Amino acid sequence: MKTELLGMGMYIAGEWITKEETIPVLNPQDNSFITSVPAASAEDMLFAIEKAKEGAKIAAAMPVHQRISILNKAANYINENKEEYAITIAEEGSKTILQARAEVKRCIQTLQISAEEARRIQGETIPFDQREGSENRVGYYYRFPIGIIAAITPFNDPLNLVAHKVGPAIASGNAIIVKPATATPLSALLLAKAFEAAGLPPKVFSVITGHGGEIGDILITHPDIRMVSFTGGLETGENIAHKAGLKKISMELGSNSPVIVLKDADFEDAVESTVSGAFYAAGQNCLGVQRVYIERDIYDEFCSSFVARTENYQVGDKMLETTDMGPMISEKEAIRVETWVNEAVSKGAKILTGGKRQGAYYSPTVLVDVPEDCTIAQQEVFGPVVLLYAVDDFASAIEKSNAVNYGLQAGIFTRDIERAFEAIEKLNVGGIMINDSSDYRIDGMPFGGVKGSGLGREGVKFAIQEMTEPKVVNFKLNYKRTV
Repeated sequence: MKTELLGMGMYIAGEWITKEETIPVLNPQDNSFITSVPAASAEDMLFAIEKAKEGAKIAAAMPVHQRISILNKAANYINENKEEYAITIAEEGSKTILQARAEVKRCIQTLQISAEEARRIQGETIPFDQREGSENRVGYYYRFPIGIIAAITPFNDPLNLVAHKVGPAIASGNAIIVKPATATPLSALLLAKAFEAAGLPPKVFSVITGHGGEIGDILITHPDIRMVSFTGGLETGENIAHKAGLKKISMELGSNSPVIVLKDADFEDAVESTVSGAFYAAGQNCLGVQRVYIERDIYDEFCSSFVARTENYQVGDKMLETTDMGPMISEKEAIRVETWVNEAVSKGAKILTGGKRQGAYYSPTVLVDVPEDCTIAQQEVFGPVVLLYAVDDFASAIEKSNAVNYGLQAGIFTRDIERAFEAIEKLNVGGIMINDSSDYRIDGMPFGGVKGSGLGREGVKFAIQEMTEPKVVNFKLNYKRTV
């Protein structure tokens, strides 16, 4: 796998392009060298955009059956080489091999759903005669592709989150340029390889590797880019929104996800689900459980069980199938999490378990008594740390859940249907999981949040809506419609 990727280059308009200046791709587990990728220049990005202008015309002209065929062939190619894809995800990122295999499976499904949704990009007839004087008019609207889409993707799901932008773009007849995370570019390049094998016309799809400071602003500000689809942090998202100009923007900017556990909950299920939701992929998950609000009657028992389950979590070599959690994406990120935890402790928080760092590894950590003004209580930790709080009543749990500038998803555990529906109404989030943690998603559902969690929705069908525009067609008839 490493030999094959070495020297592959970046993928621009159907060509694999190498550069003298490169960026090393390292395994965060031990900082070992995997391979290197080109460090694109501003000129490379401008070249890619020029080619994508031609690609947008090609993509728009592709009949729907061709788009469907290409998407399904790409999905089949990945399925035939799924272990190579899984190993790549695990080696360059933070996921264990089992988690990486699950991501590959989801990527295949994302592309298959994209193929299915390509045939469902439909419009509607419009009754123009609803307006007096328009009795001799008939018409409809249909959806057309917007042109070139810029996709900027994160490290934590380096294959499937790219597919969530590329699949809908191709299904809807657009060209797309992907700038993957600098730390995890290989999975995106392998996705390009799948589409190349599937027969996607050149110039429709590019993957450009490089430093955001060198090529990012060109991609997001260029007037020929008609949409920016970004997944990443709030600060970067706000910066992109200020710079992008007059174009469509879709952003998923993370969260600080709450889960409410009421005393009538299925106790064991609530513990298991919230532990998994907190520490999956070393907590580097936009849906990860960060705050748990537990009714006081069961708080002590819940904390005890939660800690016991956390201490059974297997941390170690991410390539072993027995490992539950590997390293964070870098030692720098692990140090940041360590700093946030230490700040909380200095203000009175207590560590029930964890709180230890070794290189890029940060142990699964459970905090209690965390003051609400701490960084870790207000911001997205994006690491393996969870905060447990006791609450006196349901209303307090709702209020505290909403008391941050994020609103991606939330969870609630209860057997009371009335409480469940009240939470649905009052939690200010984009998705609510009943009797599950916040960390649940399927690739066909609308996905996104409110407040600082972003703009717009992903999920294939809903991304296609973002990537197309309605065009109205009206016929003025020369004869009078009579009975």
